[in-house]
Amino acid sequence: MKVIVLGAGVVGISTAWFLCRAGHEVTVIDRAGAAAMETSFANAGQLSYGYTTPWAAPGIPKKAAKWLMKPHSPLIVRPDGSLFQLKWLKHMLENCDSRHYKLNKERMVRVSEYSREMFARVIAETGLTFEGRNKGTLQIFRQDKEVKAAEKDMAVLAEYGVPYKQLSARECLEYEPALAGAVGRLAGALHLPNDSTGDCHLFTTRLAELCRENGVVFRFNHTIERFDYSGKHVHAVYANGERFEADHFVCALGSFSRPVLAQLGLDLPVYPVKGYSLTLPIINPQGAPVSTVLDETYKVAITRFDERIRVGGMAELSGYQIQLSEARRKTLETVVKDLFPDGGDMAQGKFWSGLRPMTPDSTPIIGRSGFDNLTLNTGHGTLGWTMSLGSGKVAADIAGGVQPEIRTDDLGLNRYG
Repeated sequence: MKVIVLGAGVVGISTAWFLCRAGHEVTVIDRAGAAAMETSFANAGQLSYGYTTPWAAPGIPKKAAKWLMKPHSPLIVRPDGSLFQLKWLKHMLENCDSRHYKLNKERMVRVSEYSREMFARVIAETGLTFEGRNKGTLQIFRQDKEVKAAEKDMAVLAEYGVPYKQLSARECLEYEPALAGAVGRLAGALHLPNDSTGDCHLFTTRLAELCRENGVVFRFNHTIERFDYSGKHVHAVYANGERFEADHFVCALGSFSRPVLAQLGLDLPVYPVKGYSLTLPIINPQGAPVSTVLDETYKVAITRFDERIRVGGMAELSGYQIQLSEARRKTLETVVKDLFPDGGDMAQGKFWSGLRPMTPDSTPIIGRSGFDNLTLNTGHGTLGWTMSLGSGKVAADIAGGVQPEIRTDDLGLNRYG
């Protein structure tokens, strides 16, 4: 079968990999000049299988109101002039109760845990390297109420058999010795040993090369313009004036899935939530993190690569703007200085921003679209890399008419009615 994958980010490349390995003829189309040039370029560097948590959670509306008044807020909301932004926010708020949180957390953990299995399978099969480390995530809490709130997460982790360990502030040093100077400001932590780290851009570009070696054709610098379709069947997609026909199409366009598929009459609840990162060269290895430290108060992750520190986080709802904000940079600098003051060279930091494709319930949209030959794989939010291989395998199975290995009936667009 001939399949076209729209999008060459980590989710699109992962989907292409499993499609080609299943024997399909695959073409990937992307407007950028290479794979992983947008949202997958400089993310926080986490493979957070254990720390898979919905943004829509009990208490978030009250927290958000307080966050918006703080100089280093993890949440920034700027009206973009669209009715969709207001509808999306309303729908997200409707998911901020205990019932929806547990439901969405279960869905997300299901995909993430499956993705962990797929990462192990692909790495064993290909020997792929990407500055990866398998030393877990340390989720730190600065306040006792954050420790208390984490109990709901621990219940879901236990239900799925995901290992974790609750720690005191002092016990954090067993996993992250460089936090010694910050222990007095911590209330406790959660260690998730199955989580990993690495460079998402490096992973994606190397997997794309393996795809190419397995026959996948890439058409970069091709902006998608329109579709040729009739009824509920897509015949072709036009990009840069060229017509590309296929038996099946998979949309993995991240935040741009919504505007591109709108011409098919599809109303995807995927909003571009902007995130920021700062990449610092390491100047003192003993003062740098060992793996990933996630600061729950600021929603900022600090991740160790081979010779770099990646600091990433925040959620800004301001439409499709990707301009850099010095105020956001100062937030990232504040957190890393507080926790690892002498680990990285701040003056040489590379500042970046990207748009995360977020659904109001934080769960990705993986499955049928309503068109008989168009599969969706989008809306992964902050967990695109974490869920990439799992959702890629599911989407490839659905596109190829194969029964997925995990439950998928509640992951599709149909859950929004």
